[in-house]
Amino acid sequence: MCGIAGLACKPGVSPDPTLLKAMSAALRHRGPDGMGEYVTDRAALCHRRLSIIDLAGGAQPLTLGSIALVANGEIYNDPALRQSLPDIHFRTGSDCETPLALWPRLGVDYPAALRGMYAIALLDGSTPANDIILSRDPFGIKPLYIATYDGGIAFASEPQALLSAGIGARAVRPEIRDQLLAFQFTFGCETIYPGIRRLAPGETLRIVDGRIVERKLHPAMPPRPAGPPLLTSEAAALEQLDRALIDTVTAHERADVPFGLFLSGGIDSSSLLAAMVKGGCQKPRAWTARFDVGCADESRHAAEIAAAAGARHEILTIDDDMLWRDLPRIVAAMDDPVADYAIIPTWFLARAARAEATVILSGEGGDELFAGYGRYRRATTPWWRGGKMPHRKSAFRGRNHLARTKSPKPYASSSSGGRMSHLERAQASDISEWLPNDLLIKLDRCLMAHGLEGRTPLLDPVMAGFAATLPDHLKIRNGQGKYLLRRWLQNNMPAARPFAPKQGFTVPIGTWIAQKAPALAPLVSRNAGIRAAGQSTKVQRLFEDAANRRFGRAAWHLLFYALWHRIHIEGASADGDVFDTLATH
Repeated sequence: MCGIAGLACKPGVSPDPTLLKAMSAALRHRGPDGMGEYVTDRAALCHRRLSIIDLAGGAQPLTLGSIALVANGEIYNDPALRQSLPDIHFRTGSDCETPLALWPRLGVDYPAALRGMYAIALLDGSTPANDIILSRDPFGIKPLYIATYDGGIAFASEPQALLSAGIGARAVRPEIRDQLLAFQFTFGCETIYPGIRRLAPGETLRIVDGRIVERKLHPAMPPRPAGPPLLTSEAAALEQLDRALIDTVTAHERADVPFGLFLSGGIDSSSLLAAMVKGGCQKPRAWTARFDVGCADESRHAAEIAAAAGARHEILTIDDDMLWRDLPRIVAAMDDPVADYAIIPTWFLARAARAEATVILSGEGGDELFAGYGRYRRATTPWWRGGKMPHRKSAFRGRNHLARTKSPKPYASSSSGGRMSHLERAQASDISEWLPNDLLIKLDRCLMAHGLEGRTPLLDPVMAGFAATLPDHLKIRNGQGKYLLRRWLQNNMPAARPFAPKQGFTVPIGTWIAQKAPALAPLVSRNAGIRAAGQSTKVQRLFEDAANRRFGRAAWHLLFYALWHRIHIEGASADGDVFDTLATH
């Protein structure tokens, strides 16, 4: 896991070293172990390294003749790719050296050969313009952003690196802000900052003379064959799931540094732990978060699962004092804003885990691939029994103009070929929108704030290829999602009790906001960002009633946005507590 940035210049323009220096400095938290640059008279790459594989020899940029590469990510099929390239003399053990060798052979199709999570920038010095090629993995696990500037196109792992170099506008696009306030994340490729956009998951761009000349998209889910799914036998499906899960978890454990697992006690993380043990991992390390008040507590169940697996397990208790003290630093990490309250436990868990580990496995993707969300069950219910395609509801529904904010269509389909069921369409929408623009941004920023690499074994081409073959009845049965994954877990770790009712994951943020409403509400209502959004008159009532779930989500979105605006737009320091940060001086 690292940070990358660079410049692709127009004719007659050379890379500005001050811009490179500013971007590199802004990405230091992503790569505290080293830095490197590759600069020509037409383009430049820079890299901040977090050492994971080949600690001694894997520094970047990597070069092959006149081609150079910087990457943020891991290529899990690197050993197999090396065997398929016997004519290449690899100079390092870095898993990022194989994409460098694939580019001259495959061109913009080279990402199709990769199994991994990545944001990659290649500089092809064999072309007159020193073409820059940017690629992002198909699920969007690793982030990559681009923006135009006077000299051409700049790119970086985080928007704040571009902004630190004076590229893009430190301002707010109102329509994107309204999406954030209504839905907790933003859709598509356009970010909240004017002039800065995300690469789409699976997108590869070729940039020549400071402009984009070619695009290619590699989908996350393989095309579904026409006709019925390939798997109909539950026994056969379980056998294939077992092979796929052990294979992918073993691949994701590959590292030359200590690794561990975030264990919630739910189906996804428990399945990863069971697969780690079944694959031969001895005494895995696991961390679980709990809260001191007001919400479901699965930590005891997580401890039972950890004990059954022989894992070394730590439970971290988060209280309101920790929240009010550290929330500005959590929000400071979310430069591409995500108002998902799960940023709170994720950030604290990452801080605790970093003392012992450099790599963390996490269960993101299980709900999307195996149909875990309740909204999926509504999608499979016949219309005459109240079933309907799921849609996202505004946190402010029925209250003001934000209630009318609509979620756009996904910017890319996650499945193609054949006819998709209602359930598959709902899954494809989440894989295209919710997963990359909420869950994976949250995981990336909260972990990278502490120099910790996050890996998501369930979001892997092997797992995606398997999930694409499953019929609906092996995903949802008897009112429960993730049926097949539950069956596998029941066979391999009965202590997880996978078919028992789950309490679900919540954070008592509404209770905490209500307790501090008298002091907090005036500060939030006076915030420049809240006033510009037309929400200042709503704050007092929402904060007083935030313990009520009906109001708590909206209150949290306003608090998050007020802090985000103070830090990322107004330039306030995040060193104080919430009240210090919100106060205007």
